[in-house]
Amino acid sequence: MTKANYALRLQPSLKAAAERMAQADGTSLNQFINVAVAEKLSALNTEQFFKDRAQGASRDAFLGFLDGAGDAPPNDGDRIKPA
Repeated sequence: MTKANYALRLQPSLKAAAERMAQADGTSLNQFINVAVAEKLSALNTEQFFKDRAQGASRDAFLGFLDGAGDAPPNDGDRIKPA
């Protein structure tokens, strides 16, 4: 895997907090930042995916789908137990 270097400038307090979290997680600061960037990219891509999917959505089609779902009660193994 090819890796790229990038000089990252962080506020001292942000760097210190990231270092503490990385240490608590048992990883290096570099690995912690890599995972944080990957998580942010994943969240943004997921948001865009659902925005794109919503563009082709139809409320009437959705309500029609729900109407066809039936009204049978859940199976015994599918019931949520009361608290």
